[in-house]
Amino acid sequence: MRKLSSIVFALAIILIIQACATIMHGSKQEVGISSNPSKANITVDGQKYGTTPVNIKLERKKSHTVSLELAGYQPYETTLTKSVSGWVWGNIVFGGLIGLGVDAITGGLYKLSPKQINAEFRESQARAKASKDGLFITVVLEPKSGWKKIGSLKPAN
Repeated sequence: MRKLSSIVFALAIILIIQACATIMHGSKQEVGISSNPSKANITVDGQKYGTTPVNIKLERKKSHTVSLELAGYQPYETTLTKSVSGWVWGNIVFGGLIGLGVDAITGGLYKLSPKQINAEFRESQARAKASKDGLFITVVLEPKSGWKKIGSLKPAN
């Protein structure tokens, strides 16, 4: 009886560790982030991660919002989306429902796309310069949705 319970326990452990995707590529994925020009500040889901270029490990089980900012340039933002990894088929064949469940809980079931972010910064369109002749303002033709309107220009007659 004791030998039988040991065998059943060993089989249960083998079934649980059959989470193919978690074993093969883990619950986190390394994502490379670079920019041109470099040294941009990186924020992922509201948390600061240093400056470009860098490789960071992110949880596979959720999508992430990546923001890059560099003085004098328009901010860059993109989303890393999660999708089902090809390793899910290994779970279905070898690990069954237990392996599939383990991968779903740990996030090993997913992959993040894109694997690499290469931000190309554009110079900021909004500029203001004060001089002895007055204040010169460069107008942005595509305002952001969060901006507050403070005035408008009318054509001269």
